[in-house]
Amino acid sequence: MARYTGPKSKIARKFGEGIFGADKVLSKKNYPPGQHGNSRKRKTSEYGVQLREKQKAKYIYGVLEKQFRNLFVKAASEKGITGEILLQLLEGRLDNVVYRLGIAPTRAAARQLVNHRHITVDGEIVNIASYAVKPGQLVAVREKSKSLEVVVNSLAGFNHSKYPWLEWDDVSKVGKLLHIPERADIPENIKEHLIVELYSK
Repeated sequence: MARYTGPKSKIARKFGEGIFGADKVLSKKNYPPGQHGNSRKRKTSEYGVQLREKQKAKYIYGVLEKQFRNLFVKAASEKGITGEILLQLLEGRLDNVVYRLGIAPTRAAARQLVNHRHITVDGEIVNIASYAVKPGQLVAVREKSKSLEVVVNSLAGFNHSKYPWLEWDDVSKVGKLLHIPERADIPENIKEHLIVELYSK
């Protein structure tokens, strides 16, 4: 699947926050990239604000437009608050669960581990990053892959208690999705209601 592979600091500066994790560039250049990035800002339209929020969510979770829209349609068809359900669907993606469990340092690295068949779900190898993990399912590192440097380094000192909807066994290197996360537990700085407003036009 095609995905953004360009400079991440440029995108982080565009949104004014480290959406891909800690970024040293933001502390030095806390203004948008480009020739006029440091000049006086124009007032952004309502549509522009909504579009910006959608783009930010797509970059954070590494999802392209077609997949993102499909997830929105699915969220809108379910009972409950559409914006919250959308974030819950994004959190339930296998690459995101692998990242949240601390198996990989970034979502991009987690996606690579999944694509290269290093991850199992309920004992079966799954190499589809968008696979929807269901409550009760076990996500683990494949036996042959437990000694991978990226996995060992990422898990070293990782605080597994910060995500209450996940459980991790450090001995067997197996994680479990206990339940769908509540909105208050999802740490991403996303104003999901703006995304709903954008797609509802």
